[in-house]
This record gives sequence, C-alpha cells and structure tokens, in this order.
Amino acid sequence: MFSFLKGKQPPALAAPLSGRVIPIDEVPDPVFAQKVLGDGVGIVPSDGALLAPADGTVIQVAETLHAVGIETADGLELLIHLGIDTVKLGGEGFRCLVKEGQKVKKGERLLEMDLAFLRGKGFDTTSPFIITNPDRVASLQPLVGEAVAGETTVLRYKMK
Repeated sequence: MFSFLKGKQPPALAAPLSGRVIPIDEVPDPVFAQKVLGDGVGIVPSDGALLAPADGTVIQVAETLHAVGIETADGLELLIHLGIDTVKLGGEGFRCLVKEGQKVKKGERLLEMDLAFLRGKGFDTTSPFIITNPDRVASLQPLVGEAVAGETTVLRYKMK
C-alpha cells in the first residue's frame, strides 16, 4: 500500500566540486557567510574540476571565469563562485568549458581551476555554492562532510 511514496526523496543538488563541504556561514567572505546573495554551502575543494550539480542551463559565466550560474529545470538559480576574491585574477588560473545558454547535464564538466596556482598566489579556494533565488524554496537542507563532485548530494530542497 502507498508504494508510490516509497523511496521518494526531495529534490537534491550534487556537489559541484570534490572536497569538504562546510556550512555557508563558515565561508571566509561575509557576503556569502551572511547569505546576502543566497543560501547554500561552501566547499573547500580537493580537485579543481567544476561539474554541473544538476541538469540545467548555463545562465552566466563571469567574464573573469571565477563564477558560473545555472538555472535548473524547476527554476532554481545556482551560483558556484570559485574561491574568495578570485575576481582579482582576471581569469588567470581558470579555464571555462561552457558558454551562456548552453544546456548541461548533472556531472558535466563546466570549468577548471588550477588550485595550486590560486593557493600559490595566496587565494583561499573555498568555493560558495548557493541558490540565489531562495524565495522560491520552502525548505533547504545542507549536507556537510566529504563530497565527490557530481555524485554526493550537498543540498536537498523543497520548492514553494
């Protein structure tokens, strides 16, 4: 009875980067830590490959290649910001593999960042992963710990 409810999980977003997932309020940038731009998690990356956290459309690629925006099929707007203050690098240390308007699948490679280069230049590579339109979300459950890009769920949510 009620087998249609069995195993039904709320929608989820995968880690866009492999590494240690931390609460958003621990991100060492007050704009992200105070949720000025939205809510989500931070990731201290162990690898520089940025993968799509869900199926969607690339809606923004920062001119300096340090951030990517994706809109999911259900209307979530996601921002993955690579490192702290990395806009100052003017794109150096990043390689973009997608363009605005491109459809992407969960786990597809979007961008690469050279972690050794960024760290060598003194940049913190902690990368905020946020939902920038949290008004569309009824509930959000961040999941912290170790994550594998494209595989490990880091955010569960329920739409309004």
